[in-house]
Amino acid sequence: MVSPGARSGDDTWAHIHADPTEQSRPVTTWQGWQNFVAAAPPAPPEPGAPPRGREERLAYHSAFVTIRTPAIDTLATSVRTLMILGRHQQTTARPALIVTGPAAAGKTTALLHVGRACHLAEATRRGGRAEGRVAVAYVLVPPGATAKALAAEFARYLGIPVTTRMTQAQITEAVCHTYNRAGVRLVLIDEIHRLNPRTTTGAETADLLKDLTERIGAMFVYAGIDVAATPLFAGVRGAQLAGRASLVECGAFPARLGKREPFTELIAGVETALDLNAHRAGTLPRLAPYLHQRTAGRIGSLTRLIRQAAITAIDDGTERITKTSLDNIRLDHLAETRHRPGTTKSRTSGP
Repeated sequence: MVSPGARSGDDTWAHIHADPTEQSRPVTTWQGWQNFVAAAPPAPPEPGAPPRGREERLAYHSAFVTIRTPAIDTLATSVRTLMILGRHQQTTARPALIVTGPAAAGKTTALLHVGRACHLAEATRRGGRAEGRVAVAYVLVPPGATAKALAAEFARYLGIPVTTRMTQAQITEAVCHTYNRAGVRLVLIDEIHRLNPRTTTGAETADLLKDLTERIGAMFVYAGIDVAATPLFAGVRGAQLAGRASLVECGAFPARLGKREPFTELIAGVETALDLNAHRAGTLPRLAPYLHQRTAGRIGSLTRLIRQAAITAIDDGTERITKTSLDNIRLDHLAETRHRPGTTKSRTSGP
């Protein structure tokens, strides 16, 4: 199912201006997150609508729609339920979720989609009166993050001033006070697989996260690559996290599941969203075995391949995607080396 995403017509966010500097801020800052939520999501062409121009269609395939997957549905339902479950817990950490799966499986997309939906729902619930309120926070775990560095990332999101002389405890205190005062209800933490509690630094950072979950009145949702296979659940600290967090699997799409063909259904949804003048409907689903072999069923690799083929088709004027045009595109290195070992050398060789 293709989901164009939640629209943002609410006047709540109309004050965000079009300053290029503001618009380019990352989503790991409050201004960047507001820009992300306020931006109208890409929409597929409407039946009978006038054809869109070349540049508009190139931009559309660059951004593209969000493909509604079972993982997104599961995550959205779980977040809603667990936010209610933990709403009135005061003395212990609230239940958490961990989105896990291989690289390019759509984990970050699912995280951002659910975060956006929560932000918009909270704005609607408050009737557009959201000044001073922050429903959602989005933080990346830095590589080799120390506890102080991660606390600083939490501070950076809300623009909390941090100086080099501040201790970790001082930064943490400022973060907890500001997040609670701002009314943060959902904290999204991406790249959690970078955390290794077996090391001294990783253990201290894991302790910080536990502290934050108990002091900030919000639900925490983590995302990372194959989390269950990492040291994240190892030892006493890992056991604490495993005892509080449920896993949401965001894996590759199988070619067949019982009588269904999930990967073919996914391809059909992507094809429906294309905006090409001469593309023949049904072409891509018929190529499902080939596309599964190219991408191993990973939605990230699949959408990149098809979007790149669509942009090439617009650029060269053919306006359609074929097996030949798909075969001429180099995919991400993981897909090329793992799933096309016999052709990798010839595809990458050159002068």
